[in-house]
Amino acid sequence: MNKLSFPRPRQSEIGERLRSEVREFIDGWHGNRHGAAAFSGFDPEFSEALGKRGWIGMGFPKRYGGGGYGLAERLVVLEELLAVRAPIFAHAVAERQSGPLLLRFGSERQREEIVPRIAAGKCYFCIGLSEPDSGSDLASVRTRAIKVDGGWRVNGAKIWTSSAHRTHYMVLLCRTAPASEVRQAGLSQFLVDMKTPGVTCRSIVNIAGDDDFNEVHFQDVFLSDDALIGVEGQGWQQVTSELTFERSGPDRFMSHMGAVEEFVTALKQQPSAEGARTVGRLVAHLSTLRRMSRSIAAMLTAEQDAALHAALLKDLGTCFEQEIPETLRLVLPTEPEPGASDGYSAALANVILHAPSCTIRGGTKEVLRGIVAKSLGLR
Repeated sequence: MNKLSFPRPRQSEIGERLRSEVREFIDGWHGNRHGAAAFSGFDPEFSEALGKRGWIGMGFPKRYGGGGYGLAERLVVLEELLAVRAPIFAHAVAERQSGPLLLRFGSERQREEIVPRIAAGKCYFCIGLSEPDSGSDLASVRTRAIKVDGGWRVNGAKIWTSSAHRTHYMVLLCRTAPASEVRQAGLSQFLVDMKTPGVTCRSIVNIAGDDDFNEVHFQDVFLSDDALIGVEGQGWQQVTSELTFERSGPDRFMSHMGAVEEFVTALKQQPSAEGARTVGRLVAHLSTLRRMSRSIAAMLTAEQDAALHAALLKDLGTCFEQEIPETLRLVLPTEPEPGASDGYSAALANVILHAPSCTIRGGTKEVLRGIVAKSLGLR
């Protein structure tokens, strides 16, 4: 059980000073940030404004356009942006995991050409992992990259790829060697320009009517040798380190805060003891998840393996977010209605429609609990 020890998070005076600066910046921002669905807003103008402030890629080295801060400072800025449902979806994936991946495993050319653009809020990424008929079983990847003269020829398909139709690059996981008894072996990662001939995106409209998800097809797509990220055949090890960043941030348990905020506003008009207990319970859970997230940031800063901790946090965060709609409805029943003038009704409809997708992002509950069980020697 010692593997489940969460170290004390690092306190950051610099981060706390940044917190007030971010709040001041948000107060002066006149774009859309209070809509019911704005927590996932895709707004390049807002991303570039953050980039000019140095608030994207804060942990990147300065030579690659970063701020030279630590993960603790980055979490402070991210918490403040998520709390007000700022439209950060354009740059979120690139900053959270693609940039760190390139810094750790990418070639010098990839780092010099792309990472500074990420930090400027001008370069966006999607992730090519899940495949049709395979769900979240990444080890069953069937998209193939075959070695040809001067590069690789890729054929296959990815699914549930967020924002593939409006991002500049994909980090693609491919099979580069025949499948063997070790299912995770023979996989490699590639940097794919989404304008490459042979790459096509098909939008998937979700239950909320949004088209964030895509099915992405690769037909005889040629990638030059320098598109390979890291070492051929080491894709599994690289992608699991990348997923630790995806699973451990506050965006995995704060995306429904808009509904909670609207609930509290509505509760002020109909105060009750049960309502007070509900708010207290939500805040207690949120505080615990936040403490765990900051602890994992400290582990990552110390270059410790936090895959188990990140899987546990992501699972708890998913449960927390998916329980919010029913928890709120039991206290303040209302008719959920997308686009309603009543903020609570609109926000409640939004989280009801988006709660199922919380499971998909960053790994299903089954996958995450499998990681936890295996790490503890239970399977």
